[in-house]
Amino acid sequence: MAERVQRQLSAILAADVAGYSRLIGLDEEGTLARLKVLRGSVIDLKEHRGRIVKTTGDGLLVQFGGVAE
Repeated sequence: MAERVQRQLSAILAADVAGYSRLIGLDEEGTLARLKVLRGSVIDLKEHRGRIVKTTGDGLLVQFGGVAE
């Protein structure tokens, strides 16, 4: 008997900071601190039931349960 495949419909957000390399070059500690604050305030994940899948430097990959979220 074949195993049943579970499928899930999601909305994905991929974000990136413009000028990140330049900002890091000018002020690494300040840029990283500001990025940490912005990640928590720009996208209200709890309100929209999203979850961070992956972060890479200035990149962010977020999954939402659907477009309405």
